[in-house]
Amino acid sequence: MILIDGKKAAAELREELKQEVMELKSKHNKVPGLTVILIGELAPSKIYVRNKEKSATEVGLKSEVIRYPENVEEKTVLDKIDELNKDDSVSGILVQLPLPKHIDKQKVI
Repeated sequence: MILIDGKKAAAELREELKQEVMELKSKHNKVPGLTVILIGELAPSKIYVRNKEKSATEVGLKSEVIRYPENVEEKTVLDKIDELNKDDSVSGILVQLPLPKHIDKQKVI
């Protein structure tokens, strides 16, 4: 049986990512960034997003969270995603699931 040390593997991966981010900064003068869209107040989603922010910061990524209330209109979310897609400073967009029932997940992701 092979035993894997998950904490050690995660630490090694974080260190590799940190080095890659530093390389991007020095070679291209660009800091990669992750923007997370969080809709509603579900505690597990809020914790998950907070952990993503922490992990991004640890490796040197820009991190932004855009929060919307549970009753946000689907069009508002889609417009924000379109705006972020056009923003060169945003490297990745993550929409935290689950979404409220009135928002079509297929349209959003």
